[in-house]
Amino acid sequence: MRDDKQNLIVGKTFEFSLNIIEFSEIIRGHNKFEMASQIFRSGTSIGANIREAQNAESLADFIHKFKIAAKEADELEYWLGLCRDSIHYPSPNDELVGELRSIILIISKIISSSKRTKLSN
Repeated sequence: MRDDKQNLIVGKTFEFSLNIIEFSEIIRGHNKFEMASQIFRSGTSIGANIREAQNAESLADFIHKFKIAAKEADELEYWLGLCRDSIHYPSPNDELVGELRSIILIISKIISSSKRTKLSN
């Protein structure tokens, strides 16, 4: 299923992962290692799963990988919300949260359109 053309969501999630690395380092700098690790793992996993989906063996496999990315994005949204609402953690900036929401919408759209394609075949 790999298509070597420029892929918006692959590039977008790669850049997002770089921003997540930066934010997790800020949290780590406050000696909040557990939260930094959670944010790092869930935040970078989104792009890793989407990248892996590019080599899916079937449409069902492609959808499955995107569903995992969606779950990771939801988990990250939870961790970022805790940081935002807790006085003990640095708050993520609006740009990071906005980018995550944009990625969630794109992932949802890809999953739903892929399911429609699967049903029509």
